[in-house]
Amino acid sequence: MEEPCNGSRPKGQFRGRELFRAQRKESEGSVDCPSVEFEYGDVDSFTAELSELFSYTEEPEFALNKRCFEEDFKTQVKGERWTQLNAVQQKAYVMRLLDGLEVVDRDKRLKVARAILYLAQGVFGDCGSESEVLRWSRSNTFLLYEMGTFTAILELLNMEIDNIQACSSALRKPAISLADSTELRVLLSVMYLMVENFRLPAEPDRPEWALAKETFRTELSFPVQTDEPFALLLFTMVTKFCSGHAPHFPMKKVLLLLWKVLLFTLGGFEDLQAMKVKKREGLGLPPLPEDSLQVVRSMRAASPPASALELLEQQQKRGRRVRRPLIKQDSLDLYNERDPFKNDEGAVDEEDNDDADSGIEGEVDPLERDIIPPLVATYPTTERVTFPKGLPWAPKVRERDIEHFLESSRNKFIGFTLGHDTETLVGLPRPIHESVKTLKQYKYVSIADVQIRNEEELESCPVSLGEENVPETPCEVLYRTMLYNLPQYMIALLKILLAAAPTSKAKTDSINILADVLPEEMPITVLDSMRLGIDVNRHKEIIVKSISALLLLLLKHFKLNHIYQFEYVSQHLVFANCIPLILKFFNQNIMSYICAKNSICVLDYPYCTAHDLPELTAESLETGDNSQFCWRNLFSCINLLRALNKLTKWKHSRTMMLVVFKSAPILKRALKVKQAMMQLYVLKLLKIQTKYLGRQWRKSNMKTMSAIYQNVRHRMNDDWAYGNDIDARPWDFQAEECTLRANIESFNSRRYDKNQNWEFAPVDNCLQSVLGQRLELPEDFHYTYELWLEREVFSQPIRWEELLRDE
Repeated sequence: MEEPCNGSRPKGQFRGRELFRAQRKESEGSVDCPSVEFEYGDVDSFTAELSELFSYTEEPEFALNKRCFEEDFKTQVKGERWTQLNAVQQKAYVMRLLDGLEVVDRDKRLKVARAILYLAQGVFGDCGSESEVLRWSRSNTFLLYEMGTFTAILELLNMEIDNIQACSSALRKPAISLADSTELRVLLSVMYLMVENFRLPAEPDRPEWALAKETFRTELSFPVQTDEPFALLLFTMVTKFCSGHAPHFPMKKVLLLLWKVLLFTLGGFEDLQAMKVKKREGLGLPPLPEDSLQVVRSMRAASPPASALELLEQQQKRGRRVRRPLIKQDSLDLYNERDPFKNDEGAVDEEDNDDADSGIEGEVDPLERDIIPPLVATYPTTERVTFPKGLPWAPKVRERDIEHFLESSRNKFIGFTLGHDTETLVGLPRPIHESVKTLKQYKYVSIADVQIRNEEELESCPVSLGEENVPETPCEVLYRTMLYNLPQYMIALLKILLAAAPTSKAKTDSINILADVLPEEMPITVLDSMRLGIDVNRHKEIIVKSISALLLLLLKHFKLNHIYQFEYVSQHLVFANCIPLILKFFNQNIMSYICAKNSICVLDYPYCTAHDLPELTAESLETGDNSQFCWRNLFSCINLLRALNKLTKWKHSRTMMLVVFKSAPILKRALKVKQAMMQLYVLKLLKIQTKYLGRQWRKSNMKTMSAIYQNVRHRMNDDWAYGNDIDARPWDFQAEECTLRANIESFNSRRYDKNQNWEFAPVDNCLQSVLGQRLELPEDFHYTYELWLEREVFSQPIRWEELLRDE
């Protein structure tokens, strides 16, 4: 039998290895996943955001809305269509509809509300294409707002929220369905369509629309009739639903509307960046070193780290290794250029590069020599992608870091410290001078640092500094109105997020979030059951998307407005177990979640209103759309990771929660999604806990460590890779949270307490003046006045000698 030639492998071994790899790729499915072409933003496309408002079980109601409109329209306008009327005629008809909203009959009000919803949906019966439906929807919503429809709908919404009969009827039912929330769903849909159309950039040829947009934004942010913004009413609906008093509330629509109202009134991520730049200029701080949004968008995804099966195969390789002859330096240089983090598309699969982490260089499995092509042929010069040299982020140094560095240097060289003095360098050697100069070169003072310093000054000198001038921004108004019920709002949002998470198991005591998706009669056929299953999964995904975006938006805006507002929200999220909840969410096959196809494109609005629906089959439902991934699920994952970063950044007690809940393997699995932004926030979360994970973890996860080094911003004297952090003392963790809580309570009391100046009010020492003051007594006091005199005055002995006793 002929021996295999140099470098070839026996056929049996080749097949065994290929079978093992095929099984591994089949079981994981994410090792060789391509880079995800995903562009992160405030929202998805306009049509996608509109389609997510309506469940597939609501599809028959489109025809019902159309019928309600046409029946009323034919009685008012003879022989014409809505699209044929001029502006005066359209306004006159809308006024008649608004009059119909004030009738006593509930059924008649609902028909008029459906006719208004049909107008907001774009009078699709008179349109021939999706673009025409969207154009009329936009035009009609501006017309509806001009005629005062939003205010009328808001009054009806308040009536429905306070409808005790509907609440008690829903509580008595064993199963709640779409029929229990019909009126609420119609009203919320009209509001959502109005907010979403107003949120779009105004057209340049319609200046009256731009003016209406700003008026509407002001109306939602600074309400005139009540003391509360519109968003607070929606927050109240959320808490009422979670408390069990109103289980029929359509939570998906409420959360979508709440998210879009906050996005419209507070601003999105681009607006936040612009406000941040403007605020830094106002505080006299230097400009930002880079635009973080642009840097993240320009980053490229890294190859995922080795999985457990890959490591097992790697160990099997090493068991069969033999010494390899010496390689020329040129070949080694070419090997070093094969960096999987710099060129993922040109690099070979990571299962062939795992040896780089083993610490054994210059050895190759002899069974694989025949499949390693010449290095020059694998990486031709013409196809090599060039990258800018250097790291993507400019390093940052805090004032506190410079103080710690100087404190340790002074203790070492001169034996004493100078407190917070960072200017005096007397007695320190020249290299320390250079180090301090470099640290100060990259010193970064955040807006939060300035706000904390100002707060300390206001606390120490309340009389001399006087009252703080607080700008009346939409964010400030929202926080002030949310303040006293904010813990309940955060708990309610997390309860719904837990119920909608794909990893949550159904429990009898959990809240029912499917009230606005389940039909009155459950499906009988297999096809209808499949359709309902897709609708339920889609419903949960949309809820997760809205809550994740809502939480992130609140955290970012409150942090910019005032750091202690952000810390107050963060602390209540942490107290409500937000950290383990997010980790539980990611403890799943995240690639399957991101690639899920829980959508039926032909049933999406506005497509379903402008086209004849084809016959649905089981095969078409299983196939789904042709997209590479689900935009909303990837958007939700990134939002949750960003929120988790916000909660744990610079908080050692919360970082230890990540370690205690064993988040490292969960987060490492999330790196398999080859999307740069998602990987960046996963790596940030891994970076802050590497010092606690031990040397063995760092040694066996060198690719992850390398990815952290290449993608995450550096702090000059942060030894995250070695575990020598002076702030990592576990006995300080509880004190850290208690100090933060005391600072937050002091801030809230000083700025928002109505009786905040009672300590500094002047004291009246004149007896006649004090006795002459008129006191407000209870109405029933005169009924018990004699009893009070007997108990408090006559029955009490008067000890005159007490007056003569020397103090």
